[in-house]
Amino acid sequence: MSVASQSVGRRERNKQEKLDRIVAAASELFAEHGVDEVTTQQIADKADIGTGTLFLYAKTKGELLLLVQNAKYVEALEQGRADAETVPGVLDAVLAIVRPVVECNRIQIDNGRTYLREMVFGDPEEPRHGAALAIVAQTEEAVAAVLRRDERVAEGDAATLAHIVSAVMFLSMAASVNTALSVEEIVQDIRRQVDVLLSR
Repeated sequence: MSVASQSVGRRERNKQEKLDRIVAAASELFAEHGVDEVTTQQIADKADIGTGTLFLYAKTKGELLLLVQNAKYVEALEQGRADAETVPGVLDAVLAIVRPVVECNRIQIDNGRTYLREMVFGDPEEPRHGAALAIVAQTEEAVAAVLRRDERVAEGDAATLAHIVSAVMFLSMAASVNTALSVEEIVQDIRRQVDVLLSR
């Protein structure tokens, strides 16, 4: 191995170590205090880096939240997909996908709502926003796959219905009037709406 490739390897490892420290620091501080109460300086201090270095990895707290949460939402989606495979009914299988995503979103309600806002209104060209939007697309694909089990749902309609289910889920999790609701209450709210949608 040449000296140049060893140098690149070391540089990449150092970048990854800094990123890991940033994610760990932001995750801990956001969970403890909420994203709105944490400063980028606090995250930089906890990660033992300068704020200038922090901004090389994420330009805003919103991007930091996406950095922290995207992996958690991917895990929630994978859990939901696995759960849905064992559920025979279409509505129940859709809700099996939805439930872990709602649970993930409600761990820290303000952070969950901020994540949704950043995902929707952030710059889709920014990699972390793009990754969040990809998670939404994957969620819709999983829901569409379940909807295709219902012979009443035309092939072309499954994706459209999944997009509507996604919007229902988003609004139920993001709405200010729902901040005091439990995970179960949010899931039941989504269930009622999706049941009406599927019964037409």
